[in-house]
Amino acid sequence: MLAREQKKSLIDQYGTHTTDTGSPEVQIALISERIGQLTEHFKTHQKDHGSRRGLLMLVSKRRRLLNYLKKYDSERYKTVITKLGIRK
Repeated sequence: MLAREQKKSLIDQYGTHTTDTGSPEVQIALISERIGQLTEHFKTHQKDHGSRRGLLMLVSKRRRLLNYLKKYDSERYKTVITKLGIRK
């Protein structure tokens, strides 16, 4: 789980306005941070298959959000992927 301060800083950084918590950009940023944490977790716990399933679900959820953003606002999509460094 993300710490409250860490989550708040991500929302402030990627939000479109002050009370924004549900925009695709914020959701993608939060999921990406959690994916990074789980990836580090698997470096020491290779056999944690329950968490691996959760990681795969997070990756697919982020993919769906990125597809949505790309379909409806490609400029915001490009901004998000460059900020997060997701695509090469």
